[in-house]
Amino acid sequence: MALPDYLQESAKDFAKQLTAATSTPINTGAFTGSQFVAGEDPLQSQAINLATSGIGGYQPFLQQAQKLTGTGAGTGVGSIASFMSPYQTGVIDETLRQFDLSRAGGLQNIKDTAVASGAFGGGRAGALEGQYMADTTAGRSGLAANLLQQGFQDATMRRAQDLQNQFALSNFARSGLAGDVASLGNLGAFRQGLNQQRLQADADAARTGAYEPFGRLQQYGGGLGQLAGFASPPPAPMGGSSPFATGLSTALGIAGLFGKLG
Repeated sequence: MALPDYLQESAKDFAKQLTAATSTPINTGAFTGSQFVAGEDPLQSQAINLATSGIGGYQPFLQQAQKLTGTGAGTGVGSIASFMSPYQTGVIDETLRQFDLSRAGGLQNIKDTAVASGAFGGGRAGALEGQYMADTTAGRSGLAANLLQQGFQDATMRRAQDLQNQFALSNFARSGLAGDVASLGNLGAFRQGLNQQRLQADADAARTGAYEPFGRLQQYGGGLGQLAGFASPPPAPMGGSSPFATGLSTALGIAGLFGKLG
């Protein structure tokens, strides 16, 4: 079907513009490439550095805890002796002194009774005094042993509590570090996502500008075709989908990774 005479000049103009538009390659680099991908946000870098520096941070707590395991023998740090009360010796000495005073009073009563009964210096009085002294020695030894055992048990409990405290401090430090990393990472990913939106808008605007002549020519040619009775051509492509269209969702997805470090 031939064009009407009144469309001949317009068709020539359309052909001239189409030739000019298609003779120059489209600079796709104006709207594609790494310049339209948001880089790592400073907060994300801080989160990564913090997480990296925190690796092995439990070692001091582990080394301290290792001193608190085992028999606890000796006198060094972590031994049972290091958890004994500094006042224990004074308490034991005073308790034994009071015990000795009380037993001395009982021995004097035995002597006074023997004198009063006229048996002082006799065999029976001597036997009573000997048994009393033996009982005193046994009682004194038992009292000292009980005091030492009590101090040992108290020191053992304090040592076990110190071990639990070391683990608790380690867990607290690690959970605090993980919380800081997650917060910094999430905020950094959010800011990275906002920056990606701005870059994507710039890329879309550049793409639209690059393909604008073809859209205009499409409308021009479509109008000519309709005037000539031809069917309207399909819409011209506007450059296809952007390879960075998922940049924002990807950046926001990265935020979830920082949260899992805890």
